Amino acid sequence: MPTYTVTHSNFKLQTKTKVQIAKGITRVHNLVTGANTYFAQVIFNKTKNNDHYMGGKKVREPQLFLHGQIRSGRSAKIKKKLILDLKNTLIKNSKLNETQIWVYVIDLTPSQMIEYGAILPESGGEAKWFKSLSPMLRRKLKKMESN
Repeated sequence: MPTYTVTHSNFKLQTKTKVQIAKGITRVHNLVTGANTYFAQVIFNKTKNNDHYMGGKKVREPQLFLHGQIRSGRSAKIKKKLILDLKNTLIKNSKLNETQIWVYVIDLTPSQMIEYGAILPESGGEAKWFKSLSPMLRRKLKKMESN
């Protein structure tokens, strides 16, 4: 249900660091929202040289951006905890300081999202939604959840 896109600028993220960040984002989303881990996907992008500007000037120092799309329906308190925990995960795993970390979380209406071929449930309706999936897909998702 959440899709997190990590864009890094002016530095290289090693594969090991990407794995740590992806696991950290997945863990935070699961613990804070209660959503199953098999829904969290993390996609990495790197900006090319001369493709990152602020105030019309080329940015030269490392920057890390996290843009998360999550289902709407969560309280402001939960979303605040989510963005702060995500920020801390990025700091811990990237070794950048908080002034180089950017986190944006956008709410999407579940009825306007399809994942695994099915329209998503409202927050809290995951168990009923899961039961409506094919047995083959349920096995696949259970296997992903156990990793």
